[in-house]
Amino acid sequence: MAAGSTRYWAAAVHAGRVVVDTGEQRLPLRHSHHRYDICGPNGVQTLTVPLVADTHNMAAPMRDVRISEHAHWRRVHWGALYSAYGKTPYFDYVADDLQRIIGGSQHFLLDFNRQMQELITDFMALPVAFEYKPVDANLLGEAVDMRQILGAKKCDNRQLPDVAYYQLWQDRFGFVPHLSIIDLMMNTGREGLLTLTQMHTPG
Repeated sequence: MAAGSTRYWAAAVHAGRVVVDTGEQRLPLRHSHHRYDICGPNGVQTLTVPLVADTHNMAAPMRDVRISEHAHWRRVHWGALYSAYGKTPYFDYVADDLQRIIGGSQHFLLDFNRQMQELITDFMALPVAFEYKPVDANLLGEAVDMRQILGAKKCDNRQLPDVAYYQLWQDRFGFVPHLSIIDLMMNTGREGLLTLTQMHTPG
């Protein structure tokens, strides 16, 4: 997911170019496509974008996965984000654009993720380019397939060290690693690029 963890974004920045496989058919095994963790006054909270059941299965390619409007999730997400980050240094600078995306009318998860990715990349001035297209795993060449290494539900073994940065709630919970890139964006703005760069260790 574009609002995925700082680990995902550290690897993306290091690579400089990321191809999102629109034909991927393993979405249920990779929950990071539609979930992200934030930290607010009550600690870590996982926010989930609900998906239409018949598109959330092994056979459905990523490009066809549809968003469900079940349980007023857009209102829930925005309320949680406001509670967690309303008093952070950069909230006011990004709030309008973020609320527009969260409260939008996207029908497909891919569209929602792409809009989030564009906002995060532009606001934080991150030197990474994203492409959205089908990928033939047999024709990856020198590219590295990170889907079973980083961000997978049962396997996240990329060697990326934790790098502490300012967090609004650290006096209450201490530093909390592996949160959504939204946490880093709200707390550090463009300085977050340094954190992402420091996190990555080659190999």
